[in-house]
Amino acid sequence: MSAVNRHYVLAAGGTGGHLIPAFVLAQELMARGHHVALITDERGAAIPGKPEALTAHVLPAGRLTRNPLSWVGGTRAILQGRQMALRLFESFEPSAVVGFGGYPALPALLAATSAGIASLVHEQNAVLGRVNRLLARRVDAIATAYPDVERLDPKFAGKVHLVGNPVRGEVLALRDQPFPPFTEEGLLRVLVTGGSQGARVLSEVVPDGLAMLPTALRTRLQVTQQCRVEDLDAVRARYAGHDIPAELGTYFEDMASRLADTHLFIGRAGASTIAELTAVGRPAILVPLPIATDDHQSANTAEITGAGGARAIRQDRFTGKELAKQILAMAQHPETLANAAHAAWNCGRPNAVRDLADLVESFGGAPLMDVIRMQGEAARPSGREALAREGGQS
Repeated sequence: MSAVNRHYVLAAGGTGGHLIPAFVLAQELMARGHHVALITDERGAAIPGKPEALTAHVLPAGRLTRNPLSWVGGTRAILQGRQMALRLFESFEPSAVVGFGGYPALPALLAATSAGIASLVHEQNAVLGRVNRLLARRVDAIATAYPDVERLDPKFAGKVHLVGNPVRGEVLALRDQPFPPFTEEGLLRVLVTGGSQGARVLSEVVPDGLAMLPTALRTRLQVTQQCRVEDLDAVRARYAGHDIPAELGTYFEDMASRLADTHLFIGRAGASTIAELTAVGRPAILVPLPIATDDHQSANTAEITGAGGARAIRQDRFTGKELAKQILAMAQHPETLANAAHAAWNCGRPNAVRDLADLVESFGGAPLMDVIRMQGEAARPSGREALAREGGQS
């Protein structure tokens, strides 16, 4: 626990991709004895997973789209949110404000920089998001999840810190567990998700793609798939027609335990998804969302696919035949799948929340105390170093 209790404000957009790492950081900072508040919008306040002790403040957050008609209303909402954030800061007196992207983070960061409060942003994706690009010049530090981040101006390199993407504790706890046994005769457990709302293209393609696998592999499948409510009956009928056992649902609360048993993941390439896959070490076939801003999901796949831990298929090429081909390349032999799992595991950054919390704590404290603390942290081996000393993953 830190020797000094401080106040920090986290600001995040109304999606799980922005809020999950904010929740994880909040838990870490509170465990260190700090007081933490969250600024978000109405949609973000409804995202599950918020720590009970974390107070959420809902502020206006206008969007500035390419449509000029949105500019007046969007600017008005941003300025209103900025004023409300300033009033919150007067009473809460934060040592720093941390933004996780999304327009709801913009008013809080603008308020912090105008009030002279230390500020930093965390970028979960491999492309710097629009709000973080707007703030890059103003903030004191930029924390990244990937070593290479597109749209990040090289002139800001001096304040960039590679920390990784914080993941939930129950998922990170799986990192030390070995890849589930996969043999020539054993089950091949496949987990399919498309984000919090599912993805229709996965519902349409995956059942038929799995049915195209050779009989020796197809008869060993055990599938868990997240679907939209309106797609459930059709997907269930597809699997029944192919005689493939599948558990379907619109939302799985115990995702960590399902990931623990998974041999192969099929789904989108959101930042939190890839962070969890690499934290645990699970091979994947990724289908980046084509309409994602700046095509950031395609960029997110570069590191894990380059290492051999996953394969990416563009959505316009995502057919049953192509899916079956890629699955066969990865899972035809047990050792191939295990090697891909280890390659994914090697891409993980299990100390992301600790390193991000250390960076946040470096703002607003007594300089001498922070130097002592940072030196102490440097002396501790990272989780990956400790595992390497013990022989790594089996």
